[in-house]
Amino acid sequence: MNDLAGHARGLLSLPPSLGPVRLVAIDGHAGSGKSTLATRIAAALDGAPLLRLDDLATHEELFAWTDRLREQVLLPLSRGERARYAPYDWNARCFGPERPLDPAPVVLIEGVGAGRRFLRPRLASLWWMELDRETAWERGRRRDGPALGGFWDGWTVAEAEHFAGDPSRPYADSLVRQLPDGYEWLTGPQATPPPSRIATEGEGGRSSG
Repeated sequence: MNDLAGHARGLLSLPPSLGPVRLVAIDGHAGSGKSTLATRIAAALDGAPLLRLDDLATHEELFAWTDRLREQVLLPLSRGERARYAPYDWNARCFGPERPLDPAPVVLIEGVGAGRRFLRPRLASLWWMELDRETAWERGRRRDGPALGGFWDGWTVAEAEHFAGDPSRPYADSLVRQLPDGYEWLTGPQATPPPSRIATEGEGGRSSG
């Protein structure tokens, strides 16, 4: 039995994967809890930088954000420099003011496609939220409400197409299952870590991601 902070600290023992940075991805279906886990891991690392892929995607380019990611984030971090990216405003449908992203020992990236083929060679570790897509999508629809029902109809088609051509789960180092009282870490297809263990944590928070 280890707490969530223990799993977070374990990331610091990994070798750097992008210049001086250990880039750690949290992937999974929309609505599977990626955002919540990433927020808690970042907090456990005393505020580790966290990039949410929703800030790079747009209505027209749900998954075609790799050029922006490379130029605005990956190249600067690989040089040990502060990255700057312009987050997309989903209401105004335009990019907003730049935000900084520092080359910390651990930088987290979360979102659907965080473990895609383009990113995997640059990752120190890939975690997959272990929740089937139908359950995850239903959670996401409930979270966002009927006003975004049309968006979700289009999203589920796009997500299914993305993972059909570029799956992430087969390359995950850890499968993370959210439980009522914490998280269970399971051995991923690409790694052989210590036996499965549950990290209990008492923080509340809305499940998202």
